[in-house]
Amino acid sequence: MKTRKHISTLLYHLFVLAFGFCMVYPVLWMISGSFKGNAEILRGGLNLIPKDFVGTNYSTGWRGFSGISFKTFFMNSAFITSIATLGTMLSSAFVAYALSRIKFKGRGLWFSCMIATMMLPGQVIMIPSYLIWYRLGLTSTYVPLILPYFCGQAFFIYQMMQFMKGIPRELDEAARIDGCSKYGIFGRIIFPLLKPSIITTVIIQFYWKWDDYMGPLLYLNRPKQYTVSIAIKLFADSASTTDYGAMFAMSSLSLIPVFLIFLIFNRYLVEGIGTSGLKG
Repeated sequence: MKTRKHISTLLYHLFVLAFGFCMVYPVLWMISGSFKGNAEILRGGLNLIPKDFVGTNYSTGWRGFSGISFKTFFMNSAFITSIATLGTMLSSAFVAYALSRIKFKGRGLWFSCMIATMMLPGQVIMIPSYLIWYRLGLTSTYVPLILPYFCGQAFFIYQMMQFMKGIPRELDEAARIDGCSKYGIFGRIIFPLLKPSIITTVIIQFYWKWDDYMGPLLYLNRPKQYTVSIAIKLFADSASTTDYGAMFAMSSLSLIPVFLIFLIFNRYLVEGIGTSGLKG
């Protein structure tokens, strides 16, 4: 029986390792391609080890375009992503607290409207949103890419509401007896206890915003404003030769911030998604 159990455990781990490798392989191939020449990349193949090591792809890609280095693009992405993530975290926490802990007229209606926005494809509101920002004279600025995230995001509001269900309401009542207002209860009791859910929001929203391509493509028209996602696309030129090596090199570098955020806050991710709240 023990031998059979060991064999089944070994087979299970081998299957998980093989499946995990298949999922990670495209990323490994991209990183490997960042050290290959264009000719070797275009030949394809599954080999992860470059035949001719090309280390200049990173320096070539970092030089950027038209005198604008990739440092500028990274700083633009970092600025937009950081501010938008902060706005999402704060606004979603406020709205989640109001909908889950405060009784007011029409709360059910507003909650239903919020849930309905989760079912609305982004393509449906793309043109109306652009027309609004255009008439406000705010296109070609970062405002359309940042300001909407200070109005709450339905997915994260719902996630925080589910997490708050695990926080005993007795804490609110005790704080209210001690003289805390609704704002005091949120700031001193609820918000600190939302830490796992907040960190989950930060990780997911940072990832989504960092990889956003359509938003910058719609609203930004000056090269100095471009984000990393737009700048990487500039390596692909249909009118001339595409520098795949430099493209893969900058794509590999663009993964670093996402990996760092995930590694730093990984231990909070499962707890936040689990929405366990307090126990005992």
